[in-house]
Amino acid sequence: MKKITTYQNKKVLVLGLARSGFSAAKLLHDLGALVTVNDGKPFAENPEAQDLLALGVKVITGSHPIELLDEGFSLVVKNPGIPYSQPLVQKALEKKIPVITEVELAYQISEAPIIGITGTNGKTTTTTMIANVLNAGMEKGQALLSGNIGFPASSVAQTAKPEDRLVMELSSFQLMGIDTLRPKIAVITNIYEAHIDYHGSRPEYVLAKWRLQQRMTADDYLVINWNQPELEALSAKSKAKIIPFSTKEKVAGAYMLDGMLYYKEEAIMAAEELGVPGAHNIENALAAIAVGKLCVMSNEAIKQALQTFTGVPHRTQYVTTINQVKFFNDSKATNILATEMALGGFDNEKLVLLAGGLDRGNSFDELVPALKGLKAIVVFGETKEKLAAAAQAAGVKTIEMTENVETAVPLAFSLSAAGDTILLSPANASWDQYPDFEVRGDKFMAAVAELK
Repeated sequence: MKKITTYQNKKVLVLGLARSGFSAAKLLHDLGALVTVNDGKPFAENPEAQDLLALGVKVITGSHPIELLDEGFSLVVKNPGIPYSQPLVQKALEKKIPVITEVELAYQISEAPIIGITGTNGKTTTTTMIANVLNAGMEKGQALLSGNIGFPASSVAQTAKPEDRLVMELSSFQLMGIDTLRPKIAVITNIYEAHIDYHGSRPEYVLAKWRLQQRMTADDYLVINWNQPELEALSAKSKAKIIPFSTKEKVAGAYMLDGMLYYKEEAIMAAEELGVPGAHNIENALAAIAVGKLCVMSNEAIKQALQTFTGVPHRTQYVTTINQVKFFNDSKATNILATEMALGGFDNEKLVLLAGGLDRGNSFDELVPALKGLKAIVVFGETKEKLAAAAQAAGVKTIEMTENVETAVPLAFSLSAAGDTILLSPANASWDQYPDFEVRGDKFMAAVAELK
């Protein structure tokens, strides 16, 4: 790691702990900063705060007192999940104190070049695909997963060597808090409407995503989804070299033509050879192919990595086959668009869909075209009646209602036959019944295991 002196004897406030805040606080302490940590969780229930206190870091827990900012901080490192409307953050900005997220610190200390990936859907899958592709073909060093994928970037960056690659998933929340971060290669998988409650409007959300490339130059590469006219138009404003990818047309980058995936004029593999199904995963694979070629990976290494990639947990993840019925876990599909994209990768006539969850007041009219031709649907949770109505409008003949994911699995299995697929792709958040989509997906897989 680079031994920077930027923060020596500087007063820094780390606002919000969890994994990224803990990592940032510890790093800043090691860099000689005078760190104060402020977290809302009470000290007795806060092992991260207890560990930091033992290291000599000043810790304030249980509330966020505004008067903290009277202590002359030169920087605030904010947990990405804390909104900018939070009073302490607002006050810091009023006082002209810079507010960053810990991925900015990771960039400042990393000896390895960064490959940054963002987008509304597909970030985690694309990030993992890229790491797999690079690790299949790198002669020196390794590709290290970091960022929003569950490995705090400021921790991973500390051990990264110059010959490594930091493959960093970046959320819009994290990107709001960058200043100097400059990826050598950036990827934008797609942009749809999301997180409006945090950003305030769609244009603000798009601007947050677009910050990924703000420091890039003509020596850097921006891999971008050419299927989206909005991104194609935005690309004209970037100083980076643009590498497009598309499933709809031949482009000067990665593309699909007659079922084959190409990079420029080189055929890499057939789309049907990908280890994960779905039209969205073809887009993700094209982005990974582009990055692999920019990093001088061989076509053979790229093909092998993408053939053997069976998905990220809870994202169109292949689970198992029982009596010639395949099971896929797409619990991460917490909105209609994600489920539409997942359905695009399967034959509806041989598909039993499991869907349902938190009722946010929306209808499912947009989902109706994607449901047409389904063999059966099993709905659960708060939105089961709404989803049943959408399935009825789509002409689905077999519609079953049940309590939850655990009861949906055996019911779906009873409706299936050899050669069919059972897909959990809920089109809803999980919070009516489960703490998060991971728990929901784990319950699905446990129920599938019970069938065996």
